[in-house]
Amino acid sequence: MSGIISIIGRPNVGKSALFNRIAGRRIAIVHNEPGVTRDRVSAEVEWHGIPFTIIDTGGLGILPEEKTKDEILKETVEQVQIAIDSSNLIFFVVDGKDGLTPLDLEISKHLRKTGKNVFVVVNKVDNPEEKLNILDFTRLGFDNILPVSAVHGIGVEQLLKEAINSLSEPIKKEDNQHEEESPTKLAIIGKPNVGKSSIINALTKSERVIVSSIPGTTRDSIDVPFEIETDGRRQKYILIDTAGIRKKRSISSSVEFFSVKRAEDSVIRCDIVIFVLDADAGITEQDKKIADIITENNKPCVVVINKWDLFAEAIEKQVKEKKKNNEKNDPMDEFQKWVQDKLFFLSYAQVIFTSAKTGINLDRLIEAIRYVKSQLNQKIPTAVLNRIIHDAVNTKQPISNTGEFLKFFYATQIKTKPPTFLLFVNKKELLSPQYEKYLTGKIRKAFGFEGCPIVLISRPRPKVELVKKNNKMRR
Repeated sequence: MSGIISIIGRPNVGKSALFNRIAGRRIAIVHNEPGVTRDRVSAEVEWHGIPFTIIDTGGLGILPEEKTKDEILKETVEQVQIAIDSSNLIFFVVDGKDGLTPLDLEISKHLRKTGKNVFVVVNKVDNPEEKLNILDFTRLGFDNILPVSAVHGIGVEQLLKEAINSLSEPIKKEDNQHEEESPTKLAIIGKPNVGKSSIINALTKSERVIVSSIPGTTRDSIDVPFEIETDGRRQKYILIDTAGIRKKRSISSSVEFFSVKRAEDSVIRCDIVIFVLDADAGITEQDKKIADIITENNKPCVVVINKWDLFAEAIEKQVKEKKKNNEKNDPMDEFQKWVQDKLFFLSYAQVIFTSAKTGINLDRLIEAIRYVKSQLNQKIPTAVLNRIIHDAVNTKQPISNTGEFLKFFYATQIKTKPPTFLLFVNKKELLSPQYEKYLTGKIRKAFGFEGCPIVLISRPRPKVELVKKNNKMRR
């Protein structure tokens, strides 16, 4: 059984720095501006083969029982309380340089009421002389007080050793008889305030991330575990909620810059992108730039047109009118075609019209995710692939402007995620982008790969004469 450790404390004591140190990579944004972390950010971690979950939280500027009119501050406090409730152990982080503060004392009173196992982690203790300062923190009323320097890694190993040993239920690494399938990572990306967090909340049916009408609420990229049950079998997913990707000239601070960079990094590390657009705003130039990020990284994609409830009634009226007049063209099909024309480089992506607010077509979104995953894992037999390629070449010969003609010898699939095919040709320079697009279309028509980009790599076949010569030399 994996334990859960939450990092709690007032703003700017180094909680995110400690989280990143334990996670072993930069996940939370570390910045000296209070309030940078506002959601719960979690990571699955192993310490000497022992797995556990570490959760970073926003800084507690007020206590959970206090009232505030600040919407984001209120949401942050609620997220901290959820983390406390779900934890086996709490790292209560305080600042060794600032010393004990009144807010630290108030937080300690609240933590004692929870009955949870609490470690006081005195951060920013960078040298042995400063260890004497931790004595003041005994007033917090907890037995376990450990000095660390999250930035330099001092004391973190001892902290983890003590923490693992003190968990109420020993954490043991399970000996699985078979290796479990890794969760499929889904990055939810788009401009600010298009409803990315709302879609995650609707899918998971829980308030796992902060949802607000104020643009820019989500700053970190947050991993949210998620499962879909199919035929009695559960498929595991991780939903990655990201900060809205703004225009470069709209990025007003270093925190926003790193938030956008983190969103772009989430595209790189995910398996499938859920690209969210605002139905009311239409498709903007910034949407097209975000689509570029997806295609440049060869990522499978599902396009989600959110806030469709604003137009559903008007579309229904159009459908009734067309049926009444015996017109066959469907307004939904027309709008979908318009979206794909505007995002022509994402023409392989399914388009789902949904509303996180009302739940319209959320089931279709789930089905699209499952379907793209199945398409993504396809492995095409080499013999079948070569038959399709040769049929395509015989149907339409490549055009040459130099007098040389492109010849295909052999093709094989070398990778899934994304589906990547290696083509052996006489001269790779003769394979034009237009002909690549033609071959990609033929492969897609034969094997599907809906929602997936198809990557073609051409390589010249080794010359037979050179192979024979090398064989003679070996004799």
